[in-house]
Amino acid sequence: MPTLTAKHLLELLTKFVDETGISVDLLLVGALTLHAYGVSDRATRDVDAEMGGPIAPLLDYLTTHQVPADLTQNFSGWSVVAMPPGYRDRATDLINQENLRIRILAPIDFVIAKLRRGTDLDLDDALLVARHYWLSADAIQSSARAALAASPQDTALFLFQKTVELFCKSLSAPAP
Repeated sequence: MPTLTAKHLLELLTKFVDETGISVDLLLVGALTLHAYGVSDRATRDVDAEMGGPIAPLLDYLTTHQVPADLTQNFSGWSVVAMPPGYRDRATDLINQENLRIRILAPIDFVIAKLRRGTDLDLDDALLVARHYWLSADAIQSSARAALAASPQDTALFLFQKTVELFCKSLSAPAP
């Protein structure tokens, strides 16, 4: 499976819209977002996105073209910890053409999304974005509090709080 680029995804989505007549509205939430921010050329092989409209036709199309995809209509639901309210409204258009819209998370929301999952790779991605956009520990903690307030009460929230706390400490450490 070759590395996926934003350019290749755009070509596939344009072809999909042309061939099927189905409109696509994607909010990228994974590693391809890093490419759009211009902060990393980290390799990825899949598409992680929230999608407006029916998922099955696009998922089948991408599968046919050997592009793994995790698509959802509610990205906030991928974790017990909710996304901060308004994350869709803060997203920015990467592409906005007739029948094809691709958006990316606002940097602060990308960081929270990565902290919700909390793997080493996610924390590295979050650190790249936080440093690139000069996101303060206060801004990240404020956004994390908003996410927690929107989340159902669960013991997983404690782990997220600890992840945010440790991440904010690492943010003030010198960059390697």
